[in-house]
Amino acid sequence: MEKSKIDSKTKKHLLNFQKAEITEHMIYKRLAGSTKDPKNKKVLESIANEELKHHDFWKSYTNEDVKPNYIKVIFYFILSKILGLTFSLKLMEKGEERAQISYEDVSGVVPEAKQIEEEEDKHEQELLGMIEEERLNYVGSIVLGLNDALVELTGALAGLTFALQNGIIIATSGLITGIAASLSMAASEYLSKRAENDERALKSAAYTGIAYIITVFFLILPYLLMPNKYFLSLIITLLTAVIIILVFNFYISVAKDLNFKSRFLEMAGISLGVAGLTFFIGFIVRITLGVSI
Repeated sequence: MEKSKIDSKTKKHLLNFQKAEITEHMIYKRLAGSTKDPKNKKVLESIANEELKHHDFWKSYTNEDVKPNYIKVIFYFILSKILGLTFSLKLMEKGEERAQISYEDVSGVVPEAKQIEEEEDKHEQELLGMIEEERLNYVGSIVLGLNDALVELTGALAGLTFALQNGIIIATSGLITGIAASLSMAASEYLSKRAENDERALKSAAYTGIAYIITVFFLILPYLLMPNKYFLSLIITLLTAVIIILVFNFYISVAKDLNFKSRFLEMAGISLGVAGLTFFIGFIVRITLGVSI
């Protein structure tokens, strides 16, 4: 079909493609301008040029100028500074995947549409895979600290809640336990990495310890805010644990292209299962030893 004879519905699709391409061009260009890593800068500039090329192709059909979505440009730029380059870009690409059904709608009119879709998928996945980001090199250490804190502390707090039934004492016990455990985990991670002659041993240990301590803080917070409502605090703590697991696994599933559902259910099941078991143990301890505070 001649470019001049494109119907209004198809043209609307093409204008949407054109706007998406120029918006992504601006995102990649802005990120390339702000990154200090020369390799990442080169990768981002390459993707930006590819997006501009596709924008020009769609413009050859629409013969119209479109403005980029500046809100989207600013959003992903800020998100990249907070949650990292890889996560932000892969989240953006996942959003684009949901919109790609429109390529099928116009492929009968614009045969090159299917080729551009395949080209974008291939090039962007290859190039995004080349981006190096320090924080993703320490995901294993963060998982270790986070998972250990969630399993150990939710279990400990559940047991202490029934055994002690005093919010301040439970929070204090949890804090002391958490800090001691975080230092122990960080030291173990350091020694483990050193044994492997890993030059990043100290940073790995730091990521493990920090992830553990941050998790401890959020888990004991309800007991500090509501010291007289310890059972309600336990419920809120368990909900907090589930939210932490949800957010973290969503981040990892996007950044690392992993299955979100299975990882979330496994981690949540282990944490809540241990909490339930130790709550029962706390009940047995209180009855058997006659603990009363």
